Amino acid sequence: MTAFLKAAIAEARLGLSEGGIPIGAVLVHGDSIVGRGHNRRVQNGSVVLHGEMDALENAGRRSSLTYRECVMYTTLSPCAMCSGAILLYGIPRVIVGENRTFRGDEELLRSRGVSVEIVQDAECIRLMTTFIEEHPDLWNEDIGK
Repeated sequence: MTAFLKAAIAEARLGLSEGGIPIGAVLVHGDSIVGRGHNRRVQNGSVVLHGEMDALENAGRRSSLTYRECVMYTTLSPCAMCSGAILLYGIPRVIVGENRTFRGDEELLRSRGVSVEIVQDAECIRLMTTFIEEHPDLWNEDIGK
């Protein structure tokens, strides 16, 4: 596991410790994290602050060239909204911790030239599996089925 996926997992754990959904993400440019975030829907009463969206928000304004050189590391397969943001900013590569508990719009990303790598990390799977079992109503409120 890379240090960047570990950082995304740390964000997911932070979100869980705050009473939220354990999904984390980091945006990496070169060998530096430029944005990190976690799902804050519960904490902020937000409908849009998924992990990837929070990482992008926390990265702040960047040039389009910078985004086109970034990699998004996320603990869970990106939903339609997060995939749209990845496409909008031209992020060329996404490393996904797991897609067993939720399969997002990976094929859309790939169809638009984004490299998507699924890791199936045991910790990412455990975090989401446990959360979904313990909080099915909260999970199903958003992107759960």
